[in-house]
Amino acid sequence: MLIGRYDYTIDDKGRLNFPAKFRDDMGASFIVTCWLDGCLAAFPPEEWQRVTNALREKSMVRARDVQRYLYASATEVSPDKQGRILIPQYLRREALLEKDVTIIGVGGRVEIWATDAWEKHQKELRSGPIASAMEGLEI
Repeated sequence: MLIGRYDYTIDDKGRLNFPAKFRDDMGASFIVTCWLDGCLAAFPPEEWQRVTNALREKSMVRARDVQRYLYASATEVSPDKQGRILIPQYLRREALLEKDVTIIGVGGRVEIWATDAWEKHQKELRSGPIASAMEGLEI
């Protein structure tokens, strides 16, 4: 299970240290794509296949925009010997990744956030929506 928070900086070439704790679960290569709330998502191969299968089960007409959104921005990455992954410019631009980056585990996927966006999002959640969501889930 992918859990925890890790803070890093992304270099000028778009290389980002990827947490060692996550690398084993993610595999030798994995998929990074645009995600909701202004972040990127990284999927290990088996979780990406689950997403792909779920989209295939839906009507092509109903799922087309989600397919376009996820597949067009998706890229396969492999950590180098230093544990860094290369985030393409178009994905860095989409998630506003310039320097400070926060990487979080979210169960079956990893999210990659600009740290200031992550902290703002967390503050907004703590102001009420998370309590309502937890109540709805009966946690």
